[in-house]
Amino acid sequence: MSENYLLKLYHKCLRYPFGRQLFSAVFARKAPYFRSIKPLITELQPNFCELRFKKRKAVENHIGTVHAIALCNGLEMAMGALAEASIPKHLRWIPKGMTVNYTAKADSDIRIIAETPADAWREGDLPVQVKGFRADGTAVIVGEIIIYISAKPKRNPT
Repeated sequence: MSENYLLKLYHKCLRYPFGRQLFSAVFARKAPYFRSIKPLITELQPNFCELRFKKRKAVENHIGTVHAIALCNGLEMAMGALAEASIPKHLRWIPKGMTVNYTAKADSDIRIIAETPADAWREGDLPVQVKGFRADGTAVIVGEIIIYISAKPKRNPT
């Protein structure tokens, strides 16, 4: 089986200086709001993605912690990279819903992970587990993003 297009790009970028930064910038262009957190994808493999972003003024709320929407942007980006790196070629996905709980103050740089079981890629709803952690390892956001998986339409060879 040939390797997934996104994983190929990720591994190609890793061969260059600042390859993770390059890959992260390219992937963040898929949705302009991803760029607002200046993410760095630190690990990408089938069914797992980890990204990090720094606590800085642009992502802070009025009390000086990382804003809830910045956290959710990170969760959604990690889920999207995981989905693109994992889904079989004959299937497609679209986000259907997101549920999150804020479990502690996000008062440091943030590490986000998204993961799903390897055998989960079939038509229907797929819950992707997402979590965000501050620098000391405390979970600051825990959630689930439901993606709807369907078969790609057959191409009409005309």
